[in-house]
Amino acid sequence: MHDKEVRKLTELEDTHWWYAERRHRLARSIAGMTPGRALDIGAAGGGNSRVLAREGWDVLALEYGAEGAQVGKERGLDVIRADATQLPLDRESVDLVVAYDVLEHIPDHDAAVHEVHRILRPDGTFLIAVPCDPRLWSAHDVAVDHVRRYTRGTLSELLLRNRFRIEELWSWNVLLRPTVALRRRTSTGSDLEQLPRPVNLALKGVVTVERYLPVKGLPGVTLMVTARPA
Repeated sequence: MHDKEVRKLTELEDTHWWYAERRHRLARSIAGMTPGRALDIGAAGGGNSRVLAREGWDVLALEYGAEGAQVGKERGLDVIRADATQLPLDRESVDLVVAYDVLEHIPDHDAAVHEVHRILRPDGTFLIAVPCDPRLWSAHDVAVDHVRRYTRGTLSELLLRNRFRIEELWSWNVLLRPTVALRRRTSTGSDLEQLPRPVNLALKGVVTVERYLPVKGLPGVTLMVTARPA
């Protein structure tokens, strides 16, 4: 991701509806787990890392680019700069890996998933979020350096061939998919932007309502996965 987009993301993530709800989803995913050592790949401004730390995890944040690593340090994270396809960690040394909106940026995503498998303990957990549906490809994807968007099939195959078993795979941001699809048809750049407070609150309300609806099996904007080493 370009340095400018990293800075924009950091400025937005504390209040923007998308990142706020994603943090909520992460907190729900780790509820009931015994805290241990966690790796947050693509930590950026550290929103997800702070969720993990608040719940008692020993968190290491990882960023590929110099700007991302610098942002993490500025925000008080224990951060390293490294390539997700060559993780500088020992085999079976981590209990939890979080890769939210990361794999779509990596040309060799097989190498990245293989590395996660290597560093995870046998009873460890891999939490993933990726943009889905190639039909939603737009100027936004280009602006934020996406390589691909996933389908349930392509994401499942990626995990299975790298020796993960999928515990849960579900869609997120289902209710707003029609709005996103319409916007992406006319977008000319990144969607990372500050929204008027009433708009931000309205969108936050929509994704909050989605928590309580049986829509995880319907098409959305994001796919989320809980997986473990097979």
